[in-house]
Amino acid sequence: MKLLVTGGAGFIGSAVVRQAVARGHDVVNLDALTYAACLANVASVEESPHYRFEHADIRDRAALDRILADHAPDAILHLAAESHVDRSIDGPGTFIDTNITGTYTLLEAARGYWQAAGRPEGFRFHHVSTDEVFGSLPADPGTRFTEETPYDPRSPYSASKAASDHLVRAWAETYGLPILLTNCSNNYGPYHFPEKLIPVVILSALAGKPLPIYGDGSNVRDWLYVEDHADALLTVLGQGRVGRSYAIGGENERSNLELVQTLCDILDDLAPRGDGRPFSDLITFVADRPGHDARYAIDPSRIRRELGWRPSVTVEEGLRCTVEWYLANEDWWRPLQARAGVGTRLGTAP
Repeated sequence: MKLLVTGGAGFIGSAVVRQAVARGHDVVNLDALTYAACLANVASVEESPHYRFEHADIRDRAALDRILADHAPDAILHLAAESHVDRSIDGPGTFIDTNITGTYTLLEAARGYWQAAGRPEGFRFHHVSTDEVFGSLPADPGTRFTEETPYDPRSPYSASKAASDHLVRAWAETYGLPILLTNCSNNYGPYHFPEKLIPVVILSALAGKPLPIYGDGSNVRDWLYVEDHADALLTVLGQGRVGRSYAIGGENERSNLELVQTLCDILDDLAPRGDGRPFSDLITFVADRPGHDARYAIDPSRIRRELGWRPSVTVEEGLRCTVEWYLANEDWWRPLQARAGVGTRLGTAP
């Protein structure tokens, strides 16, 4: 297939690009190269005859029309988005503009392209979203998000993603656009931009800085290794039923405190401190995020039952791989620490 991947220089998008090229797909990477994007994420495939890069913004209709006409993709994998909850609290307008208006513009460009091509049955518009659109779960481990869970977003970020999900479904119902929709749990792994919890903890620990945990650390997330997520997305694209949504989970629930303690144990093993003290001594509890959802957890039964997919690693295995990657790739993460907002506490607005 020829795939147009939006946001392919970002964290999850670049994992999709790398895997798709490795599988022999022709990939066009469309990215605006905003603050969290990094072309080094796809350096391993940039010389491949199966790879092309287009520097463009999903809000630019003329650019989208040109790119679709020039490359004639069989499918669009839409991952371009503003994604950091803390930044959405401080500046929600950017999230509304990119995640909602950008998705609308891309949908209209895709619809025009698809209709002009004679509405080919094999075309797919795959929208990649988050479990945060479903709101917050109670502590009861028997409750998990499914594809039928009502939407209940609690942050500007999750509200903007919920809106984009609704737009995608509306374009399917109203115009017949052949769509797929996925909602994933928290991703982690190599090339994770250093403003999210796991890279912040790893890099702060290596620098001997406090390891910040919001509130009391009891908030629970289901953790999904990014390479597993990329594999799931390509599985849905190739085998998923048109118009269907799939919840993609890592089947690895951990509280934030448990997660950070696990990272500390791994770091103690792989990069022990010079003074012999455990990294857990650096754990510091800080003021909680406004509206911090208590728990996310996904029931991935549908994708497992219908498509035969499930994650390949436990969170402990994935975290060790992630720490090893950061230890070996300082030349990647060091320059990113100078980008705007990195290393600064965001999202504290009342």
